Amino acid sequence: MLQYLIILLDDSSTSYCHYNSQSANQLIGLSDLAEGIKFAMKENLMIQFVYPDFDLPTEYKKLIETIDHSKIMPSTSPLIDCADIIIFNNWKELVGITPYSKATCVLRITKEDLFTQKELVKQSISKFSRLNIVITDIESFSEADLLEYKSVISTLGEEIERLYSWGQSPQTNVITDRISLTRMNNCNAGYNNITLAPDGSFYVCPAFYYSCEEDKAAFCIGNLQTGLKIKAANLYKLPYAPLCRNCDAYQCKRCVWINRRMTYDITTPSREQCVLAHIERNESRRVLEAIRKEKTFYPEQDIPEIGYLDPYEVRVDWHKM
Repeated sequence: MLQYLIILLDDSSTSYCHYNSQSANQLIGLSDLAEGIKFAMKENLMIQFVYPDFDLPTEYKKLIETIDHSKIMPSTSPLIDCADIIIFNNWKELVGITPYSKATCVLRITKEDLFTQKELVKQSISKFSRLNIVITDIESFSEADLLEYKSVISTLGEEIERLYSWGQSPQTNVITDRISLTRMNNCNAGYNNITLAPDGSFYVCPAFYYSCEEDKAAFCIGNLQTGLKIKAANLYKLPYAPLCRNCDAYQCKRCVWINRRMTYDITTPSREQCVLAHIERNESRRVLEAIRKEKTFYPEQDIPEIGYLDPYEVRVDWHKM
């Protein structure tokens, strides 16, 4: 069921996931913003406002504060001190950054930058209460890249292990999430959350709004006047994803936009997305066992050892279960 409404305040609102936003500025209409807030109130939805890197008109800021919400802002925003989630759109923005103890931080990074800047990323884990790492070019991963990613994740895992031994409690989506989760905790776009874009229409997520400029109408799921019209809505739910519903890489985003982009089916993940998630899952298992050698740590948790990285390889075994 729906729980969140994501409102893009401008066409240039920062991306917080795999997609890229636009550079052109086009604020959401003030009346559409008001109607979006009213829609969220009627449907009992929590709002997440996604900000551009410039200040907003006073009337917009006043309207936003009329309802409980979270603020997602780029690290370059002049309003950064108000942010609940801070987005770093380039590794260079991390250099010399002042630690944020309260906000969740998201680093959007290409695979090559992650590989070459892994020491900087490792050092950044201790600077924030939570650091989420989002790779923006998953579709370009080769077999050699997957091996390199495993090396990077091992480096980050060793840092997590070291920080825990010092009494700290770092959080990063690629390792610590799987340690604490006991069921899937995916993005759930189209089921748990939807997006209101600056054009006044609803989309499954911002990626569908930004990446389909040539045919936005095909990916629109309603508007503020007519309401929601999600076609084949069940397909966005976990039980209708044959591979994912049996998987225990619980931290995987299970991105339906990447699914559609790479497999042409929102329920079917690409091999790249699955293998990356299982590399993370296995490092989570190693970190969990390593920390347990020193102290009691998630005693109720169990991450079984597995012999595959791509769940497609064992789909027949799952079908028999």
